[in-house]
Amino acid sequence: MPDTAPCPARVLPDSFFDRDAQTLARALLGKVIRHRQGDLWLAARIIETEAYYLTDKGSHASLGYTEKRKALFLDGGHIYMYYARGGDSLNFSAQGAGNAVLIKSAYPWTDAISGADALARMQLNNPDASGNPRPPERLCNGQTLLCRALGLKVPHWDAQRFDPDRLYVEDCGVEVPHVLQTTRLGIPHGRDEHLPYRFVDAAFARFCTRNPQRRGQAPGRDYFILEQGN
Repeated sequence: MPDTAPCPARVLPDSFFDRDAQTLARALLGKVIRHRQGDLWLAARIIETEAYYLTDKGSHASLGYTEKRKALFLDGGHIYMYYARGGDSLNFSAQGAGNAVLIKSAYPWTDAISGADALARMQLNNPDASGNPRPPERLCNGQTLLCRALGLKVPHWDAQRFDPDRLYVEDCGVEVPHVLQTTRLGIPHGRDEHLPYRFVDAAFARFCTRNPQRRGQAPGRDYFILEQGN
């Protein structure tokens, strides 16, 4: 496909990330991550995020500053990547030292910049256990699957800034009218596992890591329905 440059007006500036982690986690829903791999722009729409704070026992930053965790202590808009269960995970620093947002899952995005050939590359990057292409709805539904599909690697992007020629987050005008707020996933007992810091685009809930609205879950008890802007 042709080398289409991003629209500067739609690329999120570093200042977009300089806000409270929960506010940022909600604001990132519906935004599109684009990563250049060769001559293709691989892309995915963010549908699930988790907020983390320095004072939160479930956060990496709560363990203290190290060179590996330095991106968490830098200003908003730095990339923090780490390995989780043998795969890469993508986070963005937020306002305040030690605060960040984990990109938990996404949904493949296609448009004039990121076409069918880019989606095919993502499927090659992230085949299923049998080596077959994953269906689009299962391609990015998990933090490590997302990074694998987009070709994002810890050594390449940890502690880096966004680069409009290689990796950026874009506002493509997607509206997310309803958000589901619930507890985060994989937090050990006693590490503030009860905090409702996970946010899901309600329209894509069935494609996220774990659907808050699955059978047996009740609104007001297991999750809350929020309207964007409130």
